[in-house]
Amino acid sequence: MTERLDPALAAGNRQQLSRYAAQHFHWQVAGGVATVTLNRPERKNPLTFDSYAELRDLFGRVKYATDVQAVVVTGAGGNFCSGGDVHEIIGPLVRLTAPELLMFTRMTGDLVKAMRGCPQPIVAAVDGVCAGAGAIVAMASDLRLGTARSKTAFLFNRVGLAGCDMGACALLPRIVGQGRAGELLYTGRALGGEEGERWGWFNRLVAPEDLLAQAQALAADLVAGPSFANGITKTMLHQEWAMTIEQAIEAEAQAQAICMLTEDFKRAYHAFVAKRKPVFEGN
Repeated sequence: MTERLDPALAAGNRQQLSRYAAQHFHWQVAGGVATVTLNRPERKNPLTFDSYAELRDLFGRVKYATDVQAVVVTGAGGNFCSGGDVHEIIGPLVRLTAPELLMFTRMTGDLVKAMRGCPQPIVAAVDGVCAGAGAIVAMASDLRLGTARSKTAFLFNRVGLAGCDMGACALLPRIVGQGRAGELLYTGRALGGEEGERWGWFNRLVAPEDLLAQAQALAADLVAGPSFANGITKTMLHQEWAMTIEQAIEAEAQAQAICMLTEDFKRAYHAFVAKRKPVFEGN
């Protein structure tokens, strides 16, 4: 006998996040687009233990949000994020034991897992400094818009650490290629905006004053599309790196068959027949 999921239990996971009150960054939802703004501009928006944890938990909740179909991540004051706060994170870390350090590194990795695990596409709007953990947050996003003055640096080796932080050795080569990823992780040098666009790190560059608006417009375009199907695309982009070609083809056959059952697929067909633009509703 097939066990049925209790509708009340399924509905219990559904969440409205437009009224979420963030404690360690700014959060806003409008038209299905959520915007996370790291807002410690006087320090170039560094992360703390608390902001790491809140971001991890929030992206875990975004997975179940009914009023968020895309997310924009940006920073206040002309910079994206300078990484972990030197005084609030780096200083305390040197006094921790190995088990305590592992708890911290697992927690930071869980932020990347949560970002990759939510079906909503994430757009990073990167201006100015994007360093260390900030570079990781941009890397974990699905799309990146930058500016000519942006400087992205995976600084871990500059502080005596390995470049394999929060999934960098797995994700970064997929974006810029193995050799270029190695150069950034071995040297910790800054990747400028124009070079980053040539390398494929940035999808495109825009003027600093237009960056957030362009990122939100891109997110809004995604929201206007078939959001359920976009979520499937994100899931498959993430999962298929661990599959053989044959496994990926079969997984995509199953995923696409599911998408063919959606009302959005029917809406697109009827719109085509009527020679009008489809209006997707995400179901």
